[in-house]
Amino acid sequence: RGDRGDARALPAAASRPFSPRAMALSVCHATSSLVSPRPRLSARVLRRVSPVTARPRAKSLVIAMAAEKKKLWGGRFSEDIDPLMEKFNESLSFDRRMAQEDIRGSMGYARALAKTGIITDDERDALVAGLTIVGKEWLADTFEVKDGDEDIHTANERRLGEVIGSVAGKLHTGRSRNDQVATDTRMWLRTRLVTLRGYLRELITVACDRAEREVDVVMPGFTHLQSAQTVRWSHWLLSHAAAWQRDDMRIADLAPRVNTLPLGSGALAGNPFGVDRQALAADLGFDRVCPNSMDAVSDRDYVCETMFWASTTMIHLSRWSEDLIIYSSNQFGFVKLSDAYSTGSSLMPQKKNPDALELLRGKSGRLLGVLTGFMCVMKGTPTTYNKDFQEAWEGLFDTVDTMSDCLQIATGCLATLKIDPAAMERGLSMDMLATDLAEYLVRKGVPFRETHHISGAAVKMAEDKGVTLADLTVEDLKPLCDAFEHDVSEIWSYEKSAESRDTEGGSSRRSVLEQVAKLRKYLKDTEGEMSKTF
Repeated sequence: RGDRGDARALPAAASRPFSPRAMALSVCHATSSLVSPRPRLSARVLRRVSPVTARPRAKSLVIAMAAEKKKLWGGRFSEDIDPLMEKFNESLSFDRRMAQEDIRGSMGYARALAKTGIITDDERDALVAGLTIVGKEWLADTFEVKDGDEDIHTANERRLGEVIGSVAGKLHTGRSRNDQVATDTRMWLRTRLVTLRGYLRELITVACDRAEREVDVVMPGFTHLQSAQTVRWSHWLLSHAAAWQRDDMRIADLAPRVNTLPLGSGALAGNPFGVDRQALAADLGFDRVCPNSMDAVSDRDYVCETMFWASTTMIHLSRWSEDLIIYSSNQFGFVKLSDAYSTGSSLMPQKKNPDALELLRGKSGRLLGVLTGFMCVMKGTPTTYNKDFQEAWEGLFDTVDTMSDCLQIATGCLATLKIDPAAMERGLSMDMLATDLAEYLVRKGVPFRETHHISGAAVKMAEDKGVTLADLTVEDLKPLCDAFEHDVSEIWSYEKSAESRDTEGGSSRRSVLEQVAKLRKYLKDTEGEMSKTF
């Protein structure tokens, strides 16, 4: 067909399905007649021409390909991407939630480029103004996603070009999506961690308020889910608040490592245009810069650490939930959950199910799975960036969203549940004072190992007699140990048992209130950390 001349060959080509390669070949074929007196080549022969032996044609081919609509990485490719691969590869469906962070990071990078002189101040201003428009479109939900927008970076840069023209192409000077995506996610995550920490501290505050208000309520404490010793309801509450305090400490410790700037690292080797990374970090609200460009683009520790923090916190919430699920059952009846956090049965009208607590318990398992899964993704990846890392974002977003819901639900459950002090007292039994009996003899000078056996013998005696420990008389106890006197009757008090544990962290009223005061002081002392802005 080519031997019959261009006028005949081009219409025939136009009738075939469009492809970038066919278009490029047609342009190259037409251009060759203008730049070379050589005989025209057929399309079949043209496809076999080496770039080395046909430089004018190769140059025209490159020009044609460069003029096509393409990916950010598309200059090296000449074939269309498989539609399934495009779907497999895209991340805009979930990373679009980082749109504002991507905009802000790009603004900062434009300012940094201008300081090096690689772009002019006017170009910087045009880039910033255009990015402002794009950001407002995302906020107004008017941003139009188009074919080829494989991720938030591609979408924003494509739209920026539509808004301000070719100068948009200068924004990516010296920047890679490798350092760009790491910057976006760190910017996105650092603000969410502050929010999550606020929810966690609100939960701790509610626990403190209830513990202080309900300090006089005693209840059975358990080991192996068996009745063990007398404690206070407030003591139980604060046992979980102590774990939540550690969670608060962990998220505070994590925050500075998240707020570390990778931008300016390029694809892996660094930035060739002298970008001042310290100034860029200050501009974007980062505490410091990543010290090594290769590590900067491959580091996902901050994702793993966030997932680990969330998993640990959820383990604590799950154990707390399990306790309350048991305590709210008819067999215990210690607490009654609010209707706002319970559901009924579709069959049994009498049921009131602790669904909120069961979901907290269940979601903890899912977040543990997310953490384990992502750590398995990371373990086999070579230095530096790998596409595997894209698997981080859905898990990270799910982790943050789940934690946001769970912390608020837990706070709502705790703030609204009602306790039944009488049921808690009914759960106490005199055999739980067997340790107090042993401690009575210790105060009489008997070695503890002996008192432990003596108290055990007293428990067996009460069982054989079919009475409680408190029903045993001095005459009953004397054969077990001569140290028993009539004042032994004073130990048969649950309140006194709790009060006897008056050491720091114990179950006495004074100790419990001291624990509340310490937690409140901790919250106050660290309050300034919550006002950090980026």
